[in-house]
Amino acid sequence: MVELTLDGRTILAGEGELLVHAAARNGVFIPTLCHDDQLEPYGGCRMCVVDVEGSPRPLPACATRVREGMVVSTNGSTGELRRTLTEMLLSEHLSPNPGGRPNELVDLAEELGVEAPVILPDAGREPYEDRNKLMGYEPDACILCNRCVRYTQEVMQCSALTFEGRGPEARVVPTHGYSWLDTECELCGGCLSVCPTGAIHEKFHAGAPPDYERALKKVKTTCTFCGVGCQVDLNVDPATDRIVKVTSDPSYVSNDGNLCVKGRFAFNFVHHPDRLTEPLVRGEDGELHPTSWEEALRVAGQGLAHVRDTYGPQAVGVLASARLTMEENFLLQKLARTGLRTNSIHSCEST
Repeated sequence: MVELTLDGRTILAGEGELLVHAAARNGVFIPTLCHDDQLEPYGGCRMCVVDVEGSPRPLPACATRVREGMVVSTNGSTGELRRTLTEMLLSEHLSPNPGGRPNELVDLAEELGVEAPVILPDAGREPYEDRNKLMGYEPDACILCNRCVRYTQEVMQCSALTFEGRGPEARVVPTHGYSWLDTECELCGGCLSVCPTGAIHEKFHAGAPPDYERALKKVKTTCTFCGVGCQVDLNVDPATDRIVKVTSDPSYVSNDGNLCVKGRFAFNFVHHPDRLTEPLVRGEDGELHPTSWEEALRVAGQGLAHVRDTYGPQAVGVLASARLTMEENFLLQKLARTGLRTNSIHSCEST
C-alpha cells in the first residue's frame, strides 16, 4: 500500500493503482469519458485531469498511477478546464440522442451546468450507413473517445473498427471503410456497450426518446444460447411488458459484461407468435392439443416406459443440451440411467 494526499485528506491505495480508482474508493468522483475498466489506460479526453504537486501540467487521473507521497487536488484550476473541454465537445455534438441510449457527455454537462457556447458551422460529419440490420453509428453523436476501437482491439482481439479522416471530418468506421459484415466484426455489440454517448446504437431503437434505456426495467438472468452461462439483463418496457433489448454489466461473472451476437440481439423469439407457451399432447385424431403439465408428463412417461419395456432399454436414447443448467443436465442423466435404465445419453455440444 502507498500513502498519498487527495484534496487535503490522507488516503491509502494499492501500489500501481490508477488514481481515478483510488479516488473513487475514497468517495471522490473524477469524471471520465474515454476511460473504461476493461481497457488499457488511455487519457484521451482529458476530462479527468487533476493537479499533482510537482507536475508542470495537470495529469489525467485515468492514466496516472499512485505513488508514495503524491499530493493531488481535484477541485483546483482543473475544474474550469473541465468545463471548457465539455463546452468544446458540445459545440460539435449535434445529435445527442440517436437511439435512446445514455449519454455521459450530456450528463456531465448537466452536472457542470454548461452548454455549448456556439455550434460550429462545419461541425456536421459525413453520415455513415451500414447494411447490417443490428447496429447503427451516428457520427454527430461521436466524441472520438476511441473506446469502441480499443474494445475491438484489446478485448475482442480483432480489427473491426478504426478512425477515418482528421479534424472535424474524423469519424469511426469499420476497417478499410467496409461494412461491419465484411470485417472481422462478429456483431457482438461490445463496441455499442462501451460507447459513452450512444453514437453506436441498436438500429431497431433509432429515434427512441432521450434516456429511453434508463426507463426500462432490468431483469437479471442467464443466457440460454450455450453452456458458458453469461449473465444478462433483460430490458423490459414497462408500458408493454416486452423485452426490447439485452445488456450485461461488467461486474457479472462469467462474461464480464461481454456478449455474443446471439446473447445481445437474439431475443425476439421470446415474443414470437409461433413460440409454444403450453404443453401439447397428440390426441386420437392425430392432432396436437393443449393440455396441463401434469397430463403431458404422464403421457410422456407412459410412452417412454412402453418403449423400454417392449423393445429394451437400449431402444431409448436421451439427448442433453448445453442450454440447460448443470443441475438440469445431471437430473437428465439420472433419469436416463435409473428411470429408463439406459446409458445412451449424449450431449449435442460434443458432436
